[in-house]
Amino acid sequence: MPRNPTISKPVSIKVGDFFKRHHEDLAMELVGTDKGFSREILEPTINRPGLALSGFYKYFALHRIQVIGQAERSYLRHLSEANAEKRFSDLCRQQIPCIVVSRGQHLPDSLLEIANDAGISVFQTSMVTMNYINAATVRLDWEFAPTTSVHGCMVDVMGIGILIQGDSGTGKSETVLGLLRRGASLVSDDLVRIRNIEDRELIGTSPELGRTYMEVRGLGIINVAALFGVGTFRTEKRLDLVISLKKEESMNEMERVGVDRKTTEILGLEIPHVQLPVAAGRDMAQLIEVAALDQKLKALGHDTAVEFNKKLLKRMHDERKSMF
Repeated sequence: MPRNPTISKPVSIKVGDFFKRHHEDLAMELVGTDKGFSREILEPTINRPGLALSGFYKYFALHRIQVIGQAERSYLRHLSEANAEKRFSDLCRQQIPCIVVSRGQHLPDSLLEIANDAGISVFQTSMVTMNYINAATVRLDWEFAPTTSVHGCMVDVMGIGILIQGDSGTGKSETVLGLLRRGASLVSDDLVRIRNIEDRELIGTSPELGRTYMEVRGLGIINVAALFGVGTFRTEKRLDLVISLKKEESMNEMERVGVDRKTTEILGLEIPHVQLPVAAGRDMAQLIEVAALDQKLKALGHDTAVEFNKKLLKRMHDERKSMF
């Protein structure tokens, strides 16, 4: 890991960018003007403007996407046409990013015209209100998550996301190829984009241009999905373990028993870290598979090194006790 990796944390996302990247997953379509595409979403969550439509703006979350659900539509219908237009016009005078109407419903033409005149984009989604809010919030969390890029290869080995790092000449690419032949999936080669999701997990992805591709010294660029099948590639994976490949001369400096669990910090989270020495005749792909299985056991509460150490201490205690 570089000591000071560049960390970026988006402070906003443009409405047009959010729509372009997520409209299919969120079943969104534009029904109003696109003049509001340059407006910015400043908070990674959703607001329902029921109180605002009733005239209460003291705690109004104007920086969020505004979702008009069945309750808001029902309230507007119960107002006189002039009053509904006034209340909606007051809402559109706020610096809101955009409006989304749920359940495949439409705003009255008079209200849509008010939004268009205010330069606010109005979208329609076929999703139920709460389903849309939950799905959109997940995608906003992703967009606003702190990110960094690290050098290395990331693979999914039996459900364990592993970042493989090492100096030039340690055989990272050959090791990854061996893992792919054993059923692993490639997430990213050479450069891994990592996001911190709500300070609880790290998600690794590949830069879009390099997805499914690997560079192998002597062979050049290969298409992993074409050579090994689409099942050998994943667009994203949670990072569970970092493995550093070390040259043979470092072998004697490494932990042999594994009682002292090492970690490395990425975006403020501690990730288990294993160092593996590279030497002639060592099957690095097999060793990494074993490391993945061991990480699974540790996640279930079984730490082999700690259990062995406890048995050893108990045996020493029992033998000492039998001497007296």
